[in-house]
Amino acid sequence: MELPSSEEWARRCAADGEFLIAARYWRGGIRLRVDDDLLLTLSVAAGEVDGSDPRDDGVLEFEGTRDAWGKLLLATPPPMYTDVVAALVRGSDIGRHGPRLLHAQYYGAAMRAIELLRPASADQGSRMPPPTQALEDVMGRYINLELGGDRYRVYFEEAGQGIPLLLQHTAGAHGSQWRHLLVSSEITEHFRLIAYDLPFHGKSMPPEGREWWREPYELTGDFVRRVPVALANALGLDRPVFMGCSVGGLLALDLALHYPDEFRAVISLEGALHIGGEPESSYEFFHPQVSNEYKARLMEGLMSPTSPRAYLKETSFVYSSGWPAAFQGDLFYYRQDFDLRKDARRIDTSKVGVHILSGEYDHSATVAMGRAAHEAIPGSTWQEMKGVGHFPMSENPVAFMAYLKPELDSIRLNGR
Repeated sequence: MELPSSEEWARRCAADGEFLIAARYWRGGIRLRVDDDLLLTLSVAAGEVDGSDPRDDGVLEFEGTRDAWGKLLLATPPPMYTDVVAALVRGSDIGRHGPRLLHAQYYGAAMRAIELLRPASADQGSRMPPPTQALEDVMGRYINLELGGDRYRVYFEEAGQGIPLLLQHTAGAHGSQWRHLLVSSEITEHFRLIAYDLPFHGKSMPPEGREWWREPYELTGDFVRRVPVALANALGLDRPVFMGCSVGGLLALDLALHYPDEFRAVISLEGALHIGGEPESSYEFFHPQVSNEYKARLMEGLMSPTSPRAYLKETSFVYSSGWPAAFQGDLFYYRQDFDLRKDARRIDTSKVGVHILSGEYDHSATVAMGRAAHEAIPGSTWQEMKGVGHFPMSENPVAFMAYLKPELDSIRLNGR
């Protein structure tokens, strides 16, 4: 592992537009320790950056073993070392010090500064072919659904013809994550894709019939299971396929358990039997002194460094544009309410096909979790997606479709 001097590190940061935007208003800086030795320092004040030891209160300190830093600072880091939080979550020899709120406020600047310690590398991964026509064959519509006694105006986009395929986005996001599939003729030739926004997300609205703004928002299994079932019934879909990612990936398995007669197959992206975690671990996600920028940048650590950077940034952009309460509220279902550890064996794959795909770089719903779900559900299928993280359909659609198409072909030919 070769590190530049603190002065060179400061020059790199001062010349980097992404760092300067993320570090706006920061008065403080970074200390980086390797095996207890202070090796690098970075001071930031009013847009000025230098290599001196920061002395203001706004200092973040990162420490780790030489081996851990050696992995994290590779041009292409291995899984679980894409950023400091990824390494922390999975218990590596990386640590951080400093005010927790400050870490959330300037996480983007700190992670970009650490990225600038890596060797320069060309953008990796393949992009989708450019559009062949100016006007895409994707239609957006609204539908009014009765859900749990309230009426919701739900937005969805659709394209294609054939077997209906409902698409559920990740926590705190919206249906634009599926845009690459919606314009893929290989898929739309045989499937009618319907990508919807959950209520409170994207273009879907809160209910008019109650004062929702006075209530804490928490997504529950009872509510989220109703959405695709009600949508399928309202659109008159005949046993659609359901595919979801993250929250949607858990929901896929939930629907297979509770509604095996309503769906012919489910595809669980980044699925698991249980995630776990406490609300306190992410209180910064809905804090008046922390912007959506924190959540957006945090998602980049869940993605593969081999995904095209434009798609990686687009995926995080979606997170920056959501209702501030949505992500934290969705995590109630993701981490606490959802638990199939006792009931997974009851899923009847003779009625509904269950297909699980897990991204190699996902440190939230890990490959091991996906494999465990497969082993607990008799008759299910599972595959690890190499070079892909937590958002396969949006961060690296070319790589994702190589894994998805065989699953869709199998469903089309075998009925589930």
